[in-house]
Amino acid sequence: MTLPATAPAAARTTTRRRSPALPILLVPPLAWLIVAYLGSLAVLLVSAFWTTNSFTGAVVHTWTADNIVRALTDPVFRTVTLRTVGVALLVTVVCAVLAVPLGLYMAKIAAPRVRLALVVAVTTPLWASYLVKAYAWRELLSPVGPLAWATGYSPGYGLTATVITLTYLWLPYMVIPVFAALERVPNHLLDASADLGASDLSTLRMVVAPLVFPGIAAGSIFTFSLSLGDYIAVTIVGGKTQLLGNIIYGQLVTANDQPLAAALSLIPLAAVILYLLAMRRTGALENV
Repeated sequence: MTLPATAPAAARTTTRRRSPALPILLVPPLAWLIVAYLGSLAVLLVSAFWTTNSFTGAVVHTWTADNIVRALTDPVFRTVTLRTVGVALLVTVVCAVLAVPLGLYMAKIAAPRVRLALVVAVTTPLWASYLVKAYAWRELLSPVGPLAWATGYSPGYGLTATVITLTYLWLPYMVIPVFAALERVPNHLLDASADLGASDLSTLRMVVAPLVFPGIAAGSIFTFSLSLGDYIAVTIVGGKTQLLGNIIYGQLVTANDQPLAAALSLIPLAAVILYLLAMRRTGALENV
């Protein structure tokens, strides 16, 4: 009768002896997080308060808040910021509108083989090069491209083309979380709703929507943040459209003004933080 009592005690002793080694396993990821990520953000924040030599363009470590003030008060930067946030929100909404019916079909209607084929179809574009996909849409949306030839209309290059391209690029990041959330919805809840006389729309609104909202919230974080920081797609298909990423790139590379570029970079960083806080206040992320 003593063996069952001593075995757990031995197991607890072994666990205690091994527990000091567990924090060591956290050292590499924490070091990477602190040094590579938080360290780079700290340097970005500090460099926003520097200035540049007007003659040589060299960075001067003189503390000033002029770059922050200019980034927040300049009418051009303010307009571009509002346009960028609007594009990011619009891409997020369009991705959600497309992802919900597709995810619903994949999770609840499609046969297993069809579901597998759709999952492969959704995730396959993620393996393709970003530039290949962006330039493919540039060719497709060209005023003399295949779309104009087939339908007689093409949006050309501009803000509409940017939204379409970004929606295509980030749609898988919305479909996968929505599909996973819908797959976790028990079928008996749908059957019970139908048995109680609810219509399909009522079931979607009162039963499915609250359960799927965490997946939509999780996907929206990806689509919003990725659209907010993108500058390559708008360069390829945006025509004369300018988003915040292009302005930051221009200040860093063309104008050689690193402090102002750093100050402008704080705007999308703050926007993403505010968006995360808004999603957290909904309580959706706690259930993902």
